[in-house]
Amino acid sequence: MTGPVRPADRPPTLQRWGRLTAARSRLLAWTGVALAVVGLVLAAGTMDRLVLSRFESPGSESLRTRAVLEERFGTGTPGMLLMVTAAHGTVDDAAVAAEGRALERELAARDGVAEVASYWSRGGSPAMRSADGRQALVIARMAGTVTEARAALAQISPAFSRDGATVSVRVGGGDEVFRQAAEQARKDFLRAELIVFPLVLLLLFAIYRRFSAAFLTLGMGLFSVITTLALLRGITYVTDVSTFAANLALVMGVGLGVDYSLFVISRFREELDAGRTVAGAVEHAVARAGRTVAFSGLTVVLSLSALLLFPFPFLRSFAYAGVATVLTSVFAALVVLPAALARLGSRVARRAGGARPGGGWWHRTALRMMRRPLRYGIPALALLLGLASPALGLTFGVPDERVLPAGVSSRVVQQQIRDGFAAEEMDAIQVLRPGGADGPGNGSADGTADRTAVEATALGLSRLAGVHQVDAGTGSYAQGRKIAGPNGSATRFEGGGPDTWYSVIATHDGLDRDADRLLAEIRTTVPGAAVGGYPAELSDFRAELTERLPLVSGLVLLATFLVLFLMTGSVLLPAKAMLLNTLSMGVMAGVLVWVFQEGHLSGVLGFTASGSIEPSIPILMFCIAFGLSMDYEVFMLARIKEEYDRTGDGPGAVAAGLERGGPLITSAAVVLAASFATYASSGIVFLKMLGIGMVVVVLVDATLIRAVLVPVAMRLAGRANWWAPAPLRAFHARFGLSETGSADNPHESARWRAESDETRSAVGR
Repeated sequence: MTGPVRPADRPPTLQRWGRLTAARSRLLAWTGVALAVVGLVLAAGTMDRLVLSRFESPGSESLRTRAVLEERFGTGTPGMLLMVTAAHGTVDDAAVAAEGRALERELAARDGVAEVASYWSRGGSPAMRSADGRQALVIARMAGTVTEARAALAQISPAFSRDGATVSVRVGGGDEVFRQAAEQARKDFLRAELIVFPLVLLLLFAIYRRFSAAFLTLGMGLFSVITTLALLRGITYVTDVSTFAANLALVMGVGLGVDYSLFVISRFREELDAGRTVAGAVEHAVARAGRTVAFSGLTVVLSLSALLLFPFPFLRSFAYAGVATVLTSVFAALVVLPAALARLGSRVARRAGGARPGGGWWHRTALRMMRRPLRYGIPALALLLGLASPALGLTFGVPDERVLPAGVSSRVVQQQIRDGFAAEEMDAIQVLRPGGADGPGNGSADGTADRTAVEATALGLSRLAGVHQVDAGTGSYAQGRKIAGPNGSATRFEGGGPDTWYSVIATHDGLDRDADRLLAEIRTTVPGAAVGGYPAELSDFRAELTERLPLVSGLVLLATFLVLFLMTGSVLLPAKAMLLNTLSMGVMAGVLVWVFQEGHLSGVLGFTASGSIEPSIPILMFCIAFGLSMDYEVFMLARIKEEYDRTGDGPGAVAAGLERGGPLITSAAVVLAASFATYASSGIVFLKMLGIGMVVVVLVDATLIRAVLVPVAMRLAGRANWWAPAPLRAFHARFGLSETGSADNPHESARWRAESDETRSAVGR
């Protein structure tokens, strides 16, 4: 149970490191200041190097189709549109039509615009005209990367948002929606900075009752944020990093930087209270709390690293930001903070009469839970399962304009299309049919696509449920009949030799209710075809995401189990931790479904429910929340195991661990929840979900899980808590990660041994 044997005169590694930080405190403190200054200089340019990304799966059929259409047909998926509204009459009036064509030419002349079409150049396509005839669309495909496209849109959008005597114009489309979402996220980042630091400072003062300790702890969080942003800037020279990664770096940097500092400073104060010198208190605080911080950092890193298994730059960006945040937070807690404590000394100590360990609420609560474990455990479990139950109705969907606040211009445009148009041309499904896909008859003698076969295929596609219109080189089709012949825009279907493609424009219901069914029916109708377009790209993204989810979840659980086993030498404790953390994740999922999918509290929180949840956000939150829950689990188990190794009394160790760790875990949870809560008021639904979901899981985990279910589960398991098969015990004895012996305070040991006798009596042993 104690790990590798060391020579009697050789202290554990972390204790020796603590001794070194105390001895070289001036050098290390100034090194921390220098790193913060350099980091600040580098971080200043980070936001300009972060990029935007689309929901797409690299190497998927839909992206291959997009590449073929752009290369061989000179066309592709449009990303922005102009909504043209007639001031009087309809869009078919001569004056309005002239304005519409002029807008099309003006937009085509803009830098960054690759392709433009309109209701008027498409021969009056019904899909591009509103039902009342007052509105019509000009659509455009942007050139370059998504970041370049949205940078161009930042210039185009204000220039084309106009009101005239004949028409008014507004800008919309997927690229404009997510450009404005990224712009809002940047504003939320700056607003969160202004809120989170003063808020956390006040909370820390309430915890410490000393501004010196509060400023020092907040300084470690700020150090983590600055150096993480600096590291992200370095990563941008190697790979793309999403703009949203900065939002995660802020809340996690403050949260973890403060959490880890709380652990170390709390232990430092305990050592001072026990009569140690400042240098000795630093040494032993690093030896004990430093080990917990290192274990915690390892578990969070493993959870967040799992995001790298997804082939999506969006999710990988969060892995880069999360891992960098953990590393900088651990560095601050184990290098910069001990040096600062050695310099500040008693100015960080508790004030006279401050709270000290012994006989507090957490101790009494632990005894009460263990005295009647079923009486308290069953209701707590039932409550948590009830909170998690809405997760059974989880439905994954696709993101749309409703990620934005109701009044944002692009959302207004998209809502007008949803309400006033039968379908949306921007979401057309592109069906690429190779020349020999169906054998003879699909190619003509002159090497071009056979028009009879093209028309037959288009008619078949137009009969599918959920399809509003099909455009092809031979004309336009709806409900199994031809509604228009080919016009000037039909050339977009040519240029591929015997190959051709079809634009399948689905109804709003066809895409909202079951886009995957429609895509499957299209593939059945046109065997051998490749399917692309925005709906297919989202479907491929979602399929790849859900396919990899079991692997990612399994690896997170396995890696965390191994770390906890190496720490405790127990098989049951890691298994119990997995179950309780999974329960926390269930509560988080239940809250997300109840609030964001079903729309409860949408008026209070200021968002519009879409009836589904975009899958990448819960997966991201799972990796973050699981790691942070393990953060508290590691700290709690470290204190419990420390007391168990000292006394051999299981219930006493649980009570002592909760007494010493409970208040600190609650304080850390409140600070972390406050950090995430700053995004609950975000205008972006993704960030709002992240903020509210993380607040719920952190608070539930630090209260019901740690205060009730942990002592109940450990009481029911008894001595089996520390059991492991003989081979694993031998493995842990050789490779287990633990610090032993020399950091103990004999006076504290005697006091806790005496209190453990009282605990045995209290729980009826």
